[in-house]
Amino acid sequence: MRSIWNGTIGFGLVNIPIKMYSASEDRRIELDMLDSDDHSRIRYQRINEKTGKEVEWKDIVKGYKMDDKYIVLEDDDFEQANAKKSKIIEIDAFVNETDVADLLFKKPYFLEPQKDGGKAYNLLRDALKKSKKLGIATFVMRQKENLSLVGVYKDVLVLHVIRFSDEIRDPKDLKISSSKVTKKEAEMAQSLIENYSEKFDLKKYKDVYNDQLMKIIQSKSKGKKATVKKFEPENTPAKDLMAKLKASLEKRKKAS
Repeated sequence: MRSIWNGTIGFGLVNIPIKMYSASEDRRIELDMLDSDDHSRIRYQRINEKTGKEVEWKDIVKGYKMDDKYIVLEDDDFEQANAKKSKIIEIDAFVNETDVADLLFKKPYFLEPQKDGGKAYNLLRDALKKSKKLGIATFVMRQKENLSLVGVYKDVLVLHVIRFSDEIRDPKDLKISSSKVTKKEAEMAQSLIENYSEKFDLKKYKDVYNDQLMKIIQSKSKGKKATVKKFEPENTPAKDLMAKLKASLEKRKKAS
């Protein structure tokens, strides 16, 4: 793996030199955009809107538009915005693992200790594991401030980038039904959940869509046309809710 950020993680007066690695990867099949006429690849170009000419990456700068003109920012300007947060992931507080809503999580990163940081790294890791706490920290990466949680996964410190509160939309505009659920229906649903409950095993779940799409690609490469299976989910009317719950429970019991 290649590190994407090098710096320090700090808690209290303890600073630990670390390297950061992406802990996840996108498994989508890479598809190119093509012209439907001759299947030539479509490419993006960086065009100067005044001259119509392509601009090389080395000649591109970033700017903020203010009063109809651009304020151009240099690399030093981004550093000056918060020099400290560009170098250190500083844990400000610790919270219970169960206090953080899943909605906040965005992306995980592995943290690896650099030279002379091993003992302090292990100290923080073991303390987090024993206390079942997560450290709250902010840091700057790629010219953006990130709110994050530091926890443990398989004896490795993991930094989870999470969303700030103003990045979460208010669900108040959603139209949620006020239909009442009967006591019997609630009990049946609870029983169904209990019967479907099991210990979480990540390895059990596979990305089936990618595999199926690759089979279609391979089939088309041999001149065969894919057979499309139509599927439309059948929604459950309120009047059939109890019957569907009973049927689901019976099906689960038979499978067990």
